[in-house]
Formats: sequence, C-alpha cells, structure tokens
Amino acid sequence: MTAPPLVDIVVPTFNQAEFLKTAIESVVRQTVTDWKMTVINNFSNDATLQVVESFGDPRIEVLNFANQGVIAASRNLGLRKATGQFVAFLDSDDWWYEEKLQRCVESLLQSGDLVCHAELWRSQNKERVVRYGPSSRATYRSLMLGGNRLSTSAVVGKTEIFHRVGGFSESARYITAEDYDLWLRMARINVRFKFLDTVLGVYRIHPLSASSSVEKHARAELAVVDDHMTSSDVNWILRRHRKALVHYSAGRVAQRNKQNSLAFRKFLQTIRLSIGIFRVYPALLILLKDALMGRGK
Repeated sequence: MTAPPLVDIVVPTFNQAEFLKTAIESVVRQTVTDWKMTVINNFSNDATLQVVESFGDPRIEVLNFANQGVIAASRNLGLRKATGQFVAFLDSDDWWYEEKLQRCVESLLQSGDLVCHAELWRSQNKERVVRYGPSSRATYRSLMLGGNRLSTSAVVGKTEIFHRVGGFSESARYITAEDYDLWLRMARINVRFKFLDTVLGVYRIHPLSASSSVEKHARAELAVVDDHMTSSDVNWILRRHRKALVHYSAGRVAQRNKQNSLAFRKFLQTIRLSIGIFRVYPALLILLKDALMGRGK
C-alpha cells in the first residue's frame, strides 16, 4: 500500500496546455519532493494530456472530469482524493517558486491551520507584489466587511480542515468568488490563518483568466456577501458600505484594464451606495481626465 504524500496538490485545468507545462515544472522543481499532484482535466481539447505525460512522473496523475463550468467541482474532486497531511491548490495558469512548499509546510508545522504567502501578480505589461492578510483582517467579520484577503494558488492548509468545512461551494452564483466563501466559512469556525510576506508564487493575469471578467466577479462576490450577511448581525449601513466596496474594487480593475465606461458605472454605483468610500473620488477624477484627453473606452 502506497504511503500518503506529505502534500496533495490539486490543479484544475481546461485548454491551458502551454500554461500548465510551466505550472507542473514549478512543482517538479520544489525542494519538498514528498507530494502528489492531481490534474483535474475538464476534457481539454488541446495538448493537455500530452503535456502531463511528457513529465513521466509517477507523482502526477490526471483525472478527466466534466465540471460543467464550475471550477469548484474540479477542486472538490481533488480534495476528495487527497490523503496527505496538507493540501495545496495551483491554478494551471499560475506557478510557484522552488521553496514554496518547504516554507509553507515549515510554517504550518510550527502553528496554524492554513498559510497564505505573497504573490507576484504578472500581466503582459506589468507586475506587482500582492501581500495577503494580515491575520487581524482575516477574522470572519473582517473578511465579510472588508473583502477577501487570501489567494487560492497561494495557500497550503491542513487537509482535514478543508474536509471539515466541506470544500468549495459549487453554487453557480459563486463562480470566481467560491474561494472567498470558503475562507469565510473557515473563519467562522476559527480556523487559524497565517500569512507570509515572502513572495513564493506568480499569479498570471491574462485575457482568459477568470478574474478578467469584471462584472461576473462582482456579481459573484455580491452573492457571497449577501448570503453571509443574511445570517449575520450586520446593520443596513454596513451592508450598503460593503456592497459599495465590491463596486469600487470592480471599478478599479476595469480602470486598470482601460475599460473606462465600465469603471465609470462602477464608481457611480459605489457613490450611490456609500459616499464614505473616499478612494473613489480621486479614481473618478482620473477617469474623467482620461475621458477629456480621449483615452480609454
């Protein structure tokens, strides 16, 4: 009987063979070698299977699974297969630094239930470091009122914790924000989150990434917020303010993507819901300046 690995790695993928090769290479190069990777392939029609087979690594297996457009279903299948002490998730368009698993596992062996490290967010034209947390902003109420403070490809956690909360929600309403709901449910049962400021992975931003659909993600985040606030003691002022934050964040993403018309609508929705998000006003001024100079669309 094969002994369980130290870390199970779940990699959902669909038609991202070129990106997947980089993701798998980053796992194979890990300084921790006691891992098993399960690639959950949504019946890709590109070279996905050939890419996996090219590694010839017995620690890597492929499960073909039709997730019907719900990536949470793929992640949950990987979770059900997980037998190791820890589990990590890697989206097939992201990749890790060599010491990622070592640093995260060492941290968890000291204390905590789930650790999240900093990432380098990289698009075609620019990159920036994004740090998550801190722990003081990862309580249930803080996550609910302040927004998501973790990233799926940046977390390593105790497998039993994921099993205890039932994995990711597969609700179609939550698509692109199902991880936010999961962290909220974990926080609600006092899971101990830890955060590392060290950059240990790259989050790739590209036209095919789920986060590129600004409106879709905003709707999903609002659905998560609505559902959690319905069962919580949150007054109407805080509810409106939280929803305004969703629109403001969506507007900022649209603004960075030069989707100025969408950004303008999102900023107006922000102000209608709450005049107290002061960050929206300089952002709106920049948007109006760009419009006067004929930039954006």
